Amino acid sequence: MTNLDIDVIGIGNALVDVLTHEEDEFVEEQGLIKGSMTLIDAARAEDLYSKMGPATEVSGGSAANTIVGVTAMGGNGAYIGKVRDDQLGAIFAHDMRSMGLTFDVEPASSGDPTGRCMILVTPDGQRTMSTYLGASVSLAPDDIDPSLIRRGKILFLEGYLWDPPHAKAAMRAASELAVDNGQKVALTLSDSFCVERHRDSFLHLVDNSVDVLFANEAEALSLFEVDNLEAVYDRAAQSVEIAVITRSEKGSVVVAGGERVVVAAEPVAKVVDTTGAGDLYASGFLIGLARGADMATCARLGSIAAAEIISHMGPRPEADLLELVGDLLPPA
Repeated sequence: MTNLDIDVIGIGNALVDVLTHEEDEFVEEQGLIKGSMTLIDAARAEDLYSKMGPATEVSGGSAANTIVGVTAMGGNGAYIGKVRDDQLGAIFAHDMRSMGLTFDVEPASSGDPTGRCMILVTPDGQRTMSTYLGASVSLAPDDIDPSLIRRGKILFLEGYLWDPPHAKAAMRAASELAVDNGQKVALTLSDSFCVERHRDSFLHLVDNSVDVLFANEAEALSLFEVDNLEAVYDRAAQSVEIAVITRSEKGSVVVAGGERVVVAAEPVAKVVDTTGAGDLYASGFLIGLARGADMATCARLGSIAAAEIISHMGPRPEADLLELVGDLLPPA
């Protein structure tokens, strides 16, 4: 097997996040479901952008946030996602590489512009997302470099990217490579509406290719079509090696090897913005897993990273995550 010198390789929608504070009434006026992610077209993206208040723009996308978190905790990360050769695409690529991670996918030279996600943050810190996927949907199997995949200890797949057929094929190709090489494949379900759109194919992927599953309560209940968490835990134990169910302020539950590990959420003085909470939880958990930590430690690392991210606007760490986790993270 090739030298596994990359801790986590993420595949996802390469997007620029546009974040703004808005009242609940604005979310309702725009016909959005609070706390959800809605796919929109270019015209709707322009319309919504024109109505939003002052915004912060940063490179984003769920898996991209996770890989940035991995590097912020001292890990080696790589990212696979598609942007256009436009201004936003150049900003995205520069931003990612400046974080010290590998991002070598060729930008698209034609077609839709770089995608963006409009994120409305209400006073309770909840985020409502409207996503124009743009060029990210053009990710294709040809963008998957087998030599890169073989270097990763863990391949991390973003459920949001399961919508476009070419991107789905790219993720399947990457996961098959990882499985053939005996590497771990992790999947985040991303959103309960995404699960409802793709339940059958998600279940097939989970049952056949996924070692580590990340889901919040709503996503897990939807995937397995059950009405209580006990049933989720039982079903997850039959499907994957490790299942991680996040429960917001209630912490998280890890189901692995016939055991359940319950870890409390880290205290937060004030929840400012929940954007990226699940993404950064995955960062902590995955870097712990790549370093051989036990399940309780992996979950605690995730909780610490998630707590930092919800204490401020945006999905990128502002505090030193390595300093926050201290000796909890095993050395490389």
